[in-house]
Amino acid sequence: MQITKEQIIESLKKVTFPGSKLDIVSQDRIKDIAISEKHISLSISTSNEESKFQTAVADTVRHAIQKQLGSTIVVEVRYEIQEKGVDEGGIGQVKNIIAIASGKGGVGKSTITANIAVSLAQKGYKVGIIDADIFGPSVPKMFGVEQNVPNSKVVNEKHIIIPIEKYGVKILSIGFFVKAEESLAWRGPMASGALKQLINDADWGELDILLFDTPPGTSDIHLTILQTLPLTGAVIVTTPQDVAIIDAVRGIDLFRKENINVPILGLVENMSWFTPAELPQNKYYIFGKGGGEKLAKDNGIQLLGQVPLIQKIREGGDEGEPVSLNEDSLLQSIFAQLTDNLLESLDKRNKNQPSTNQLQIKF
Repeated sequence: MQITKEQIIESLKKVTFPGSKLDIVSQDRIKDIAISEKHISLSISTSNEESKFQTAVADTVRHAIQKQLGSTIVVEVRYEIQEKGVDEGGIGQVKNIIAIASGKGGVGKSTITANIAVSLAQKGYKVGIIDADIFGPSVPKMFGVEQNVPNSKVVNEKHIIIPIEKYGVKILSIGFFVKAEESLAWRGPMASGALKQLINDADWGELDILLFDTPPGTSDIHLTILQTLPLTGAVIVTTPQDVAIIDAVRGIDLFRKENINVPILGLVENMSWFTPAELPQNKYYIFGKGGGEKLAKDNGIQLLGQVPLIQKIREGGDEGEPVSLNEDSLLQSIFAQLTDNLLESLDKRNKNQPSTNQLQIKF
Protein backbone atom coordinates (compact mmCIF):
# COMPACT_ATOMS: atom_id res chain seq x y z
CA MET A 1 0.00 0.00 0.00
CA GLN A 2 1.33 3.41 -0.98
CA ILE A 3 1.28 5.90 1.87
CA THR A 4 0.09 9.42 1.09
CA LYS A 5 0.62 12.75 2.84
CA GLU A 6 -3.13 13.00 3.29
CA GLN A 7 -3.14 9.78 5.33
CA ILE A 8 -0.33 11.06 7.53
CA ILE A 9 -2.10 14.36 8.12
CA GLU A 10 -5.33 12.55 8.97
CA SER A 11 -3.56 10.36 11.54
CA LEU A 12 -2.20 13.42 13.36
CA LYS A 13 -5.47 15.29 13.88
CA LYS A 14 -5.69 14.22 17.52
CA VAL A 15 -2.10 15.05 18.50
CA THR A 16 -1.67 18.20 20.61
CA PHE A 17 1.02 19.88 22.65
CA PRO A 18 0.26 19.78 26.39
CA GLY A 19 -1.73 22.89 27.24
CA SER A 20 -2.77 23.50 23.62
CA LYS A 21 -6.44 23.46 22.69
CA LEU A 22 -5.93 22.67 19.00
CA ASP A 23 -4.26 19.69 17.35
CA ILE A 24 -0.97 20.12 15.48
CA VAL A 25 -2.74 19.89 12.12
CA SER A 26 -5.22 22.68 12.87
CA GLN A 27 -2.32 24.80 14.09
CA ASP A 28 -0.48 24.19 10.80
CA ARG A 29 2.58 22.84 12.59
CA ILE A 30 3.32 19.93 10.22
CA LYS A 31 6.07 20.71 7.69
CA ASP A 32 8.28 18.91 5.15
CA ILE A 33 6.62 15.49 5.01
CA ALA A 34 8.79 12.98 3.15
CA ILE A 35 7.79 9.39 2.37
CA SER A 36 10.15 6.60 1.32
CA GLU A 37 8.64 3.08 1.33
CA LYS A 38 8.22 2.36 5.06
CA HIS A 39 10.05 5.43 6.26
CA ILE A 40 8.31 8.73 7.03
CA SER A 41 10.02 11.94 8.08
CA LEU A 42 8.38 15.20 9.02
CA SER A 43 9.06 18.47 10.84
CA ILE A 44 6.94 20.08 13.53
CA SER A 45 7.13 23.80 14.17
CA THR A 46 7.32 24.72 17.85
CA SER A 47 8.38 27.51 20.18
CA ASN A 48 11.17 27.68 22.73
CA GLU A 49 8.60 27.48 25.51
CA GLU A 50 7.29 24.17 24.14
CA SER A 51 10.69 22.50 23.75
CA LYS A 52 10.23 20.56 26.98
CA PHE A 53 7.32 18.70 25.37
CA GLN A 54 9.16 17.64 22.20
CA THR A 55 10.02 14.09 23.27
CA ALA A 56 6.50 13.32 24.46
CA VAL A 57 4.88 14.80 21.36
CA ALA A 58 7.31 12.95 19.05
CA ASP A 59 6.35 9.66 20.71
CA THR A 60 2.67 10.50 20.32
CA VAL A 61 3.19 11.36 16.64
CA ARG A 62 4.96 8.04 15.99
CA HIS A 63 2.25 6.10 17.79
CA ALA A 64 -0.55 7.89 15.90
CA ILE A 65 1.02 7.23 12.49
CA GLN A 66 1.91 3.61 13.25
CA LYS A 67 -1.55 2.91 14.65
CA GLN A 68 -3.20 4.03 11.44
CA LEU A 69 -0.61 3.06 8.81
CA GLY A 70 1.27 0.11 10.30
CA SER A 71 3.53 -0.67 13.24
CA THR A 72 6.54 -1.48 11.01
CA ILE A 73 6.75 2.06 9.65
CA VAL A 74 9.76 4.08 10.83
CA VAL A 75 8.80 7.63 11.75
CA GLU A 76 11.45 10.35 12.05
CA VAL A 77 10.31 13.54 13.79
CA ARG A 78 12.27 16.80 13.65
CA TYR A 79 11.50 20.16 15.20
CA GLU A 80 11.74 23.67 13.80
CA ILE A 81 11.96 26.31 16.52
CA GLN A 82 9.86 29.30 15.54
CA GLU A 83 10.78 32.57 17.22
CA LYS A 84 7.16 33.40 17.74
CA GLY A 85 5.25 34.35 20.79
CA VAL A 86 4.03 37.29 22.81
CA ASP A 87 5.93 39.89 20.73
CA GLU A 88 4.15 38.83 17.56
CA GLY A 89 0.73 39.19 19.09
CA GLY A 90 -2.20 36.84 19.38
CA ILE A 91 -3.59 34.77 22.22
CA GLY A 92 -1.07 31.93 22.20
CA GLN A 93 -0.25 32.40 25.88
CA VAL A 94 -3.83 32.81 27.13
CA LYS A 95 -4.94 29.92 29.32
CA ASN A 96 -8.73 30.44 29.41
CA ILE A 97 -11.06 32.36 27.09
CA ILE A 98 -14.57 33.14 28.35
CA ALA A 99 -17.45 34.83 26.53
CA ILE A 100 -19.85 36.92 28.61
CA ALA A 101 -23.07 36.71 26.63
CA SER A 102 -26.82 37.10 26.55
CA GLY A 103 -29.52 37.08 23.94
CA LYS A 104 -30.75 40.52 24.98
CA GLY A 105 -29.29 44.00 25.23
CA GLY A 106 -29.47 46.11 28.35
CA VAL A 107 -29.01 43.30 30.87
CA GLY A 108 -25.62 44.56 32.04
CA LYS A 109 -23.09 42.31 30.30
CA SER A 110 -20.45 45.05 30.23
CA THR A 111 -20.98 45.89 33.90
CA ILE A 112 -20.69 42.23 34.87
CA THR A 113 -17.62 41.76 32.63
CA ALA A 114 -15.82 44.81 34.06
CA ASN A 115 -16.45 43.84 37.68
CA ILE A 116 -15.50 40.18 37.18
CA ALA A 117 -12.27 41.33 35.51
CA VAL A 118 -11.40 43.66 38.39
CA SER A 119 -12.24 40.95 40.94
CA LEU A 120 -9.97 38.50 39.11
CA ALA A 121 -7.14 41.04 39.07
CA GLN A 122 -7.60 41.66 42.79
CA LYS A 123 -7.26 37.92 43.37
CA GLY A 124 -3.92 37.92 41.56
CA TYR A 125 -5.01 36.62 38.15
CA LYS A 126 -3.65 37.99 34.89
CA VAL A 127 -6.76 39.09 33.03
CA GLY A 128 -7.78 40.86 29.85
CA ILE A 129 -10.99 42.07 28.19
CA ILE A 130 -11.84 42.29 24.50
CA ASP A 131 -14.84 44.55 23.95
CA ALA A 132 -16.50 42.60 21.16
CA ASP A 133 -19.50 44.95 20.93
CA ILE A 134 -18.16 46.64 17.80
CA PHE A 135 -21.21 48.87 17.26
CA GLY A 136 -21.77 49.81 20.90
CA PRO A 137 -18.48 49.62 22.81
CA SER A 138 -18.78 50.58 26.49
CA VAL A 139 -15.84 48.93 28.25
CA PRO A 140 -13.51 51.95 27.79
CA LYS A 141 -16.07 54.16 29.55
CA MET A 142 -16.43 51.71 32.42
CA PHE A 143 -12.67 51.79 33.03
CA GLY A 144 -12.34 55.53 32.52
CA VAL A 145 -9.99 55.16 29.54
CA GLU A 146 -12.26 56.23 26.68
CA GLN A 147 -9.84 59.02 25.73
CA ASN A 148 -6.85 56.68 25.51
CA VAL A 149 -5.34 55.46 22.26
CA PRO A 150 -3.32 52.20 22.38
CA ASN A 151 0.31 52.29 21.36
CA SER A 152 1.69 49.87 18.82
CA LYS A 153 5.01 48.34 17.85
CA VAL A 154 6.36 46.76 14.70
CA VAL A 155 7.56 43.17 14.89
CA ASN A 156 8.70 41.41 11.71
CA GLU A 157 7.06 44.17 9.65
CA LYS A 158 3.74 43.60 11.43
CA HIS A 159 2.01 46.25 13.54
CA ILE A 160 1.13 44.90 16.99
CA ILE A 161 -1.37 46.74 19.23
CA ILE A 162 -0.49 47.13 22.91
CA PRO A 163 -3.66 46.90 25.04
CA ILE A 164 -4.54 49.68 27.46
CA GLU A 165 -4.08 48.52 31.06
CA LYS A 166 -5.97 49.79 34.10
CA TYR A 167 -6.75 48.28 37.51
CA GLY A 168 -4.56 45.33 36.48
CA VAL A 169 -6.76 44.53 33.46
CA LYS A 170 -5.60 44.64 29.82
CA ILE A 171 -8.28 46.13 27.58
CA LEU A 172 -8.91 46.48 23.85
CA SER A 173 -11.99 47.93 22.22
CA ILE A 174 -12.94 49.43 18.87
CA GLY A 175 -13.95 52.38 21.04
CA PHE A 176 -10.28 53.35 21.30
CA PHE A 177 -10.09 53.90 17.54
CA VAL A 178 -13.31 55.80 16.73
CA LYS A 179 -14.82 58.96 18.17
CA ALA A 180 -17.58 58.42 20.73
CA GLU A 181 -20.09 60.39 18.66
CA GLU A 182 -19.36 58.49 15.43
CA SER A 183 -21.47 55.57 14.29
CA LEU A 184 -19.97 52.63 12.41
CA ALA A 185 -21.89 51.93 9.22
CA TRP A 186 -20.21 48.60 8.68
CA ARG A 187 -21.48 45.35 7.27
CA GLY A 188 -20.83 42.11 9.17
CA PRO A 189 -17.53 41.17 7.46
CA MET A 190 -15.99 44.56 8.30
CA ALA A 191 -16.99 44.27 11.96
CA SER A 192 -15.69 40.71 12.08
CA GLY A 193 -12.40 41.81 10.52
CA ALA A 194 -11.98 44.55 13.15
CA LEU A 195 -12.61 42.03 15.93
CA LYS A 196 -10.04 39.63 14.50
CA GLN A 197 -7.47 42.42 14.61
CA LEU A 198 -8.17 42.99 18.31
CA ILE A 199 -7.61 39.27 18.87
CA ASN A 200 -4.69 38.40 16.62
CA ASP A 201 -2.80 41.66 16.19
CA ALA A 202 -2.42 42.53 19.87
CA ASP A 203 0.26 41.84 22.46
CA TRP A 204 -1.89 40.01 25.04
CA GLY A 205 1.10 38.31 26.63
CA GLU A 206 0.50 35.74 29.36
CA LEU A 207 -3.08 35.79 30.65
CA ASP A 208 -4.92 33.44 32.97
CA ILE A 209 -8.29 34.56 31.64
CA LEU A 210 -9.38 36.61 28.62
CA LEU A 211 -12.99 37.83 28.80
CA PHE A 212 -15.09 38.73 25.77
CA ASP A 213 -17.80 41.29 26.36
CA THR A 214 -20.13 40.24 23.54
CA PRO A 215 -22.94 42.22 21.88
CA PRO A 216 -26.62 41.31 22.26
CA GLY A 217 -28.07 38.46 20.26
CA THR A 218 -26.41 35.64 18.36
CA SER A 219 -24.75 37.39 15.46
CA ASP A 220 -21.79 37.45 13.08
CA ILE A 221 -19.62 38.61 15.98
CA HIS A 222 -20.39 35.52 18.06
CA LEU A 223 -19.66 33.24 15.11
CA THR A 224 -16.41 35.12 14.42
CA ILE A 225 -15.27 34.53 18.01
CA LEU A 226 -16.21 30.85 17.80
CA GLN A 227 -14.38 30.43 14.47
CA THR A 228 -11.29 32.36 15.56
CA LEU A 229 -10.76 31.02 19.08
CA PRO A 230 -11.24 27.84 21.09
CA LEU A 231 -13.52 29.22 23.82
CA THR A 232 -13.08 27.64 27.23
CA GLY A 233 -16.62 28.49 28.21
CA ALA A 234 -19.42 31.05 28.34
CA VAL A 235 -21.22 32.94 31.07
CA ILE A 236 -24.84 33.94 30.43
CA VAL A 237 -26.18 37.21 31.87
CA THR A 238 -29.89 37.88 32.33
CA THR A 239 -32.33 39.89 34.38
CA PRO A 240 -35.27 38.19 36.15
CA GLN A 241 -37.94 39.45 33.74
CA ASP A 242 -39.56 37.09 31.25
CA VAL A 243 -38.47 39.03 28.14
CA ALA A 244 -34.81 38.73 29.16
CA ILE A 245 -35.19 35.07 30.12
CA ILE A 246 -36.61 34.20 26.68
CA ASP A 247 -33.60 35.76 24.97
CA ALA A 248 -31.14 34.21 27.44
CA VAL A 249 -32.47 30.78 26.45
CA ARG A 250 -31.45 31.55 22.87
CA GLY A 251 -27.99 32.53 24.08
CA ILE A 252 -27.67 29.21 25.91
CA ASP A 253 -28.84 27.33 22.83
CA LEU A 254 -26.16 28.94 20.66
CA PHE A 255 -23.30 27.62 22.78
CA ARG A 256 -24.92 24.21 23.18
CA LYS A 257 -25.45 23.54 19.48
CA GLU A 258 -23.88 20.24 18.45
CA ASN A 259 -21.34 21.82 16.10
CA ILE A 260 -20.36 24.47 18.70
CA ASN A 261 -20.55 22.71 22.08
CA VAL A 262 -19.01 25.38 24.31
CA PRO A 263 -19.52 24.64 28.03
CA ILE A 264 -21.76 27.06 29.94
CA LEU A 265 -19.80 27.97 33.07
CA GLY A 266 -22.75 29.57 34.78
CA LEU A 267 -25.45 32.20 34.79
CA VAL A 268 -25.50 35.64 36.40
CA GLU A 269 -28.83 37.24 37.31
CA ASN A 270 -28.35 41.00 37.16
CA MET A 271 -30.77 43.62 38.58
CA SER A 272 -32.24 40.92 40.81
CA TRP A 273 -33.86 43.49 43.10
CA PHE A 274 -33.71 47.20 43.80
CA THR A 275 -32.34 48.43 47.11
CA PRO A 276 -32.42 52.18 47.84
CA ALA A 277 -29.37 53.62 49.59
CA GLU A 278 -31.46 55.00 52.45
CA LEU A 279 -33.16 51.61 53.03
CA PRO A 280 -30.35 49.06 52.53
CA GLN A 281 -32.36 46.19 54.02
CA ASN A 282 -35.28 46.59 51.64
CA LYS A 283 -35.63 44.63 48.40
CA TYR A 284 -38.00 45.64 45.62
CA TYR A 285 -38.33 43.08 42.82
CA ILE A 286 -38.92 45.51 39.97
CA PHE A 287 -38.14 43.02 37.18
CA GLY A 288 -39.73 39.99 38.81
CA LYS A 289 -38.33 37.44 41.18
CA GLY A 290 -36.48 34.15 40.68
CA GLY A 291 -36.36 34.18 36.88
CA GLY A 292 -32.62 33.61 36.67
CA GLU A 293 -32.65 30.96 39.37
CA LYS A 294 -35.39 29.04 37.53
CA LEU A 295 -33.59 29.42 34.18
CA ALA A 296 -30.38 28.02 35.67
CA LYS A 297 -32.20 25.09 37.26
CA ASP A 298 -34.19 24.24 34.12
CA ASN A 299 -31.02 24.19 31.99
CA GLY A 300 -28.70 22.46 34.46
CA ILE A 301 -26.53 25.56 34.81
CA GLN A 302 -24.92 26.89 37.97
CA LEU A 303 -26.29 30.22 39.22
CA LEU A 304 -23.04 32.09 39.82
CA GLY A 305 -24.64 35.01 41.59
CA GLN A 306 -27.42 37.57 41.86
CA VAL A 307 -26.47 41.23 41.52
CA PRO A 308 -28.86 43.87 42.92
CA LEU A 309 -29.90 47.05 41.13
CA ILE A 310 -28.06 49.65 43.19
CA GLN A 311 -27.20 53.21 42.20
CA LYS A 312 -23.51 52.83 43.05
CA ILE A 313 -23.08 50.15 40.37
CA ARG A 314 -24.35 52.57 37.72
CA GLU A 315 -22.25 55.39 39.12
CA GLY A 316 -19.13 53.21 39.11
CA GLY A 317 -19.63 52.38 35.44
CA ASP A 318 -20.24 56.00 34.47
CA GLU A 319 -17.24 57.25 36.46
CA GLY A 320 -14.83 54.59 35.21
CA GLU A 321 -14.42 52.96 38.63
CA PRO A 322 -16.08 49.50 38.81
CA VAL A 323 -17.61 48.89 42.24
CA SER A 324 -15.38 45.83 42.69
CA LEU A 325 -12.61 48.31 43.48
CA ASN A 326 -14.37 49.46 46.68
CA GLU A 327 -12.77 47.42 49.44
CA ASP A 328 -14.92 46.18 52.30
CA SER A 329 -18.15 47.14 50.52
CA LEU A 330 -21.18 44.91 50.11
CA LEU A 331 -21.03 45.22 46.33
CA GLN A 332 -17.38 44.19 46.21
CA SER A 333 -18.18 41.10 48.27
CA ILE A 334 -21.05 40.22 45.92
CA PHE A 335 -18.78 40.34 42.87
CA ALA A 336 -15.93 38.63 44.75
CA GLN A 337 -18.22 35.70 45.58
CA LEU A 338 -19.58 35.61 42.02
CA THR A 339 -16.00 35.48 40.72
CA ASP A 340 -15.06 32.72 43.17
CA ASN A 341 -18.03 30.69 41.90
CA LEU A 342 -16.91 31.28 38.32
CA LEU A 343 -13.35 30.16 39.11
CA GLU A 344 -14.69 27.01 40.77
CA SER A 345 -16.84 26.26 37.73
CA LEU A 346 -13.91 26.93 35.40
CA ASP A 347 -11.63 24.60 37.37
CA LYS A 348 -14.27 21.85 37.29
CA ARG A 349 -14.76 22.34 33.55
CA ASN A 350 -11.02 22.11 32.82
CA LYS A 351 -10.62 18.97 34.92
CA ASN A 352 -13.63 17.09 33.58
CA GLN A 353 -14.21 18.24 30.00
CA PRO A 354 -12.02 18.20 26.89
CA SER A 355 -10.71 21.34 25.26
CA THR A 356 -13.13 23.14 22.97
CA ASN A 357 -12.28 23.28 19.27
CA GLN A 358 -12.71 26.28 17.04
CA LEU A 359 -15.89 26.24 15.01
CA GLN A 360 -15.05 24.76 11.61
CA ILE A 361 -18.42 24.93 9.86
CA LYS A 362 -19.05 28.10 7.88
CA PHE A 363 -22.47 29.66 8.20
